[in-house]
Amino acid sequence: MGIKRRHWALAAAPLALALLATTGCESTPRARAKPAAAPSTPVAGVCAKPAAGPAKAPAGAVSVDPAVVGDLAAKTKNSPPNTTFWLRPGKHRLDPDRYAQVIPKKGDSYLGAPGAVLDGRKKNQYAFGGTTGDVTIRYLTVQGFVAPRDEGVVNHDSADGWVIEHTTIQNNSGAGLMAGARQRVRASCLRDNGQYGMNAYKATGRISGLVVEGNEIVGNNTDDWERRQEGCGCTGGIKFWAVNGADVRGNWVHDNRGAGLWADTNNNDFRIEDNVLEANDGAALIYETSYNAVIRGNTIRRNNWVEGRRYADRGDTFPFATVYLSESGGEPRIRARTDKIEIYRNVLENNWSGITLWENADRFCNSPANTSSGDCTLLVKNTHRCAQPAIATAPLYADCRWKTQRVDIHGNRFVLDKSVVDCTVKCDRMAVLANYGTYPDWSPYQGERVAEAITGKQHNRWHDNVYVGPWKFIAHDPSRILDFEQWQGTPYQQDAGSTFRAQDGG
Repeated sequence: MGIKRRHWALAAAPLALALLATTGCESTPRARAKPAAAPSTPVAGVCAKPAAGPAKAPAGAVSVDPAVVGDLAAKTKNSPPNTTFWLRPGKHRLDPDRYAQVIPKKGDSYLGAPGAVLDGRKKNQYAFGGTTGDVTIRYLTVQGFVAPRDEGVVNHDSADGWVIEHTTIQNNSGAGLMAGARQRVRASCLRDNGQYGMNAYKATGRISGLVVEGNEIVGNNTDDWERRQEGCGCTGGIKFWAVNGADVRGNWVHDNRGAGLWADTNNNDFRIEDNVLEANDGAALIYETSYNAVIRGNTIRRNNWVEGRRYADRGDTFPFATVYLSESGGEPRIRARTDKIEIYRNVLENNWSGITLWENADRFCNSPANTSSGDCTLLVKNTHRCAQPAIATAPLYADCRWKTQRVDIHGNRFVLDKSVVDCTVKCDRMAVLANYGTYPDWSPYQGERVAEAITGKQHNRWHDNVYVGPWKFIAHDPSRILDFEQWQGTPYQQDAGSTFRAQDGG
C-alpha cells in the first residue's frame, strides 16, 4: 500500500455552466480558516443531523444491553445467521482485550436506537470484523477504536456485500471503514478518523460494485500521516485501491487533511458525480495509475490551499492542482462503462489551480521508479515481461506503462479570484505535461518521448469550457507557460470553443 508520489498533477476539474451560483467562497486571507458551511447544492449534511434509529426493538430482534460489557459480541456469537440486533441507547463496550471485536454471521443486521454508541474507549482496535458477507449496520455511532495504520475499524477484513447506512464512524485511528465487493455506504458520517474515512482496499482479490452515496466525509487524517511518513500516499477522505466499478455520488467531502478522494493503482470504471468537494487541504480528487472514469456534475471549491501553497512557498514549479490525473486514462481494452476519462459539467471555483494531466516518464512496470512497487498495468499479467529487449517494442512499449490518454475535459466552468485564494503566482494553472525520462538506464522512455506523447499524441483534449480569472496553461513540461491564445494555437490546439475572461472574479 503506501504509494509515494513524486511530482503529481491534479487532473480535470470540469465545470457546469448552470452551477456557477453554487460557489460561495470566503474572502479570507488564511487557508482553512474555518470548516465549510453546509453546501447549498443537494448533498446531505449528515454529521450535524444524523437520522434516528428505531426507538423500540423491531419484532424478532435481539436486544443488546449497554450495561453488560461484551454483550454485543457475545450475543452475535450465540445467535444464528440472519439475526437482527437492536442496540439500546447508551455506550456499548467490548471486552477490554485490544483484539476483542464483533464477528457477524451471514445476513446479520445491527440497528442502533437513538443514542446508541459502540465505543472502543481507545482500547479495542476493531469494532466489526471477519470475512462473512452481507452484513448490515444502520443508525449506530462507532467511535474510539485504535486500528493500526492501513487497517480499519468497521468491516476490518473487507468482507463483501456489507451495507453501511445512517451510521456515524468517528474519532478512530486508522480507517473508520474498510470496503469489500458490492459494499454500499449511504447517508453516513465518516468524520475525524486518524487516517481515512474509508480505505477501499482488499488484500486478496479486487473490489467491484462499490457504491458510496450521500455521505459526509469530513476532517479525516487527524494523525497527519503524510507528515509522519513523508510521501506515503496513505491519507485522505477516501482512498480506493484496485476497485473495479465504483459509483461515488452525492457526497459532501470537505475539510480533510490531504486529498478528498484518491483512487490509486489499477482502479477502473468509476463514476464520480454530483458531489461537493471543498476545503480539503490537498487535491479534491486524485486519479492515479488507473483507468476509465466519468467525473461530472461536481462542485469543487476552495481545495488545495494548504498543500498547493506549501509547495509554491518551497519554490516548486510543478503545477500542483485540485483535480490531478497521474498516469491515468481511457483504455478500450479494459471493460468499463466508458473507454475514456471524461470530465464535464463541473464547476471549479477558487481552488489552488485547476486540472493537471501528468505522466511520469520513469514510472512503469519493473522500474525502480515505480512507487506502486510490485504492481503492473492491467494489460500485462507477467510483470517480468517488462524488461529489455522486449519492452522497447510493441506491444509492451505501450502496455508496460500507465498512460494519461483519452482524457476529454469539456463543458466545465473554471473560476479564479486570487484575492479569495490569497495568492499571486502558481495557483492559476491548467496543465498537461511529463518529465524528462532518465531512469533506469535500460528505460526505453528516456528523453522527451513521454512529454511529447502526453501533450500531442494521446488524445488529451480540453474544449468548450468557460474560464473566468487570470488562468495560465502549461504544456509538455513545467517551463512552458502559455497564455490562452498560445494554448489554443499551434501546436497545442486546446480549448476549441471555450471562452476566456481574464479579470479576477466569479
